[in-house]
Amino acid sequence: MICWKCKKEIALDKVFRSSECSFCHADLHSCKGCRFYMPGNHFDCKETISEPIADKEKANFCDFFYPAGDELLNKNTNDKSKAARDAFNALFGGGLCL
Repeated sequence: MICWKCKKEIALDKVFRSSECSFCHADLHSCKGCRFYMPGNHFDCKETISEPIADKEKANFCDFFYPAGDELLNKNTNDKSKAARDAFNALFGGGLCL
Protein backbone atom coordinates (compact mmCIF):
# COMPACT_ATOMS: atom_id res chain seq x y z
CA MET A 1 0.00 0.00 0.00
CA ILE A 2 1.10 3.57 -0.65
CA CYS A 3 0.33 6.43 1.74
CA TRP A 4 -1.85 9.10 0.11
CA LYS A 5 -0.02 11.87 1.97
CA CYS A 6 3.72 11.07 1.97
CA LYS A 7 3.62 8.61 -0.98
CA LYS A 8 5.77 6.08 0.87
CA GLU A 9 5.12 2.37 0.59
CA ILE A 10 3.69 0.75 3.71
CA ALA A 11 3.69 -2.97 4.41
CA LEU A 12 0.10 -3.73 5.50
CA ASP A 13 -2.04 -6.74 4.70
CA LYS A 14 -5.29 -5.03 5.57
CA VAL A 15 -6.34 -1.43 6.30
CA PHE A 16 -8.55 -0.88 9.33
CA ARG A 17 -10.31 2.34 10.33
CA SER A 18 -7.58 2.96 12.93
CA SER A 19 -4.66 2.29 10.53
CA GLU A 20 -2.09 5.06 10.21
CA CYS A 21 0.95 5.61 8.02
CA SER A 22 4.04 4.59 9.97
CA PHE A 23 5.97 7.51 8.45
CA CYS A 24 3.65 10.56 8.53
CA HIS A 25 0.80 9.20 10.72
CA ALA A 26 -1.91 10.07 8.18
CA ASP A 27 -5.17 8.12 8.50
CA LEU A 28 -5.12 5.43 5.83
CA HIS A 29 -8.83 4.50 5.85
CA SER A 30 -9.79 7.89 4.44
CA CYS A 31 -11.23 9.21 1.18
CA LYS A 32 -7.83 10.40 -0.01
CA GLY A 33 -6.40 6.93 0.57
CA CYS A 34 -9.19 5.23 -1.37
CA ARG A 35 -9.10 4.00 -4.95
CA PHE A 36 -12.56 5.52 -5.55
CA TYR A 37 -11.66 9.07 -4.44
CA MET A 38 -12.19 11.48 -7.34
CA PRO A 39 -12.51 15.20 -6.69
CA GLY A 40 -15.25 16.71 -8.82
CA ASN A 41 -17.43 13.59 -8.83
CA HIS A 42 -20.63 13.49 -6.80
CA PHE A 43 -19.40 13.69 -3.18
CA ASP A 44 -15.84 13.32 -4.63
CA CYS A 45 -16.30 9.57 -5.06
CA LYS A 46 -16.55 7.19 -8.02
CA GLU A 47 -18.97 5.05 -5.99
CA THR A 48 -22.58 6.01 -5.38
CA ILE A 49 -22.35 6.94 -1.71
CA SER A 50 -25.52 8.27 -0.12
CA GLU A 51 -24.04 11.06 1.99
CA PRO A 52 -20.88 13.15 1.80
CA ILE A 53 -17.87 12.66 4.03
CA ALA A 54 -16.84 16.08 5.31
CA ASP A 55 -13.12 15.56 5.97
CA LYS A 56 -11.53 13.56 3.16
CA GLU A 57 -8.25 13.18 5.10
CA LYS A 58 -9.67 11.68 8.31
CA ALA A 59 -10.57 8.06 8.97
CA ASN A 60 -14.15 7.11 8.14
CA PHE A 61 -16.54 4.15 8.11
CA CYS A 62 -17.21 4.04 4.35
CA ASP A 63 -18.15 0.52 3.21
CA PHE A 64 -16.80 1.19 -0.30
CA PHE A 65 -13.25 1.88 0.92
CA TYR A 66 -10.59 0.11 -1.13
CA PRO A 67 -6.94 1.10 -0.57
CA ALA A 68 -5.42 3.07 -3.40
CA GLY A 69 -2.17 1.86 -4.83
CA ASP A 70 -0.14 2.83 -7.85
CA GLU A 71 -2.75 5.37 -8.99
CA LEU A 72 -1.54 7.67 -6.19
CA LEU A 73 1.94 7.64 -7.70
CA ASN A 74 0.61 7.91 -11.26
CA LYS A 75 -1.54 10.93 -10.35
CA ASN A 76 1.53 12.70 -9.01
CA THR A 77 3.48 11.84 -12.18
CA ASN A 78 0.61 12.98 -14.41
CA ASP A 79 0.43 16.30 -12.54
CA LYS A 80 4.17 16.83 -13.06
CA SER A 81 3.89 15.90 -16.75
CA LYS A 82 1.04 18.36 -17.25
CA ALA A 83 2.99 21.12 -15.50
CA ALA A 84 6.00 20.47 -17.73
CA ARG A 85 3.81 20.48 -20.87
CA ASP A 86 2.13 23.71 -19.79
CA ALA A 87 5.51 25.37 -19.16
CA PHE A 88 6.79 24.22 -22.56
CA ASN A 89 3.67 25.49 -24.32
CA ALA A 90 3.92 28.81 -22.51
CA LEU A 91 7.50 29.24 -23.77
CA PHE A 92 6.73 28.33 -27.36
CA GLY A 93 3.25 29.78 -27.77
CA GLY A 94 1.31 26.54 -27.23
CA GLY A 95 1.60 25.55 -30.88
CA LEU A 96 3.05 22.10 -30.20
CA CYS A 97 1.21 19.20 -28.59
CA LEU A 98 3.21 16.62 -26.70
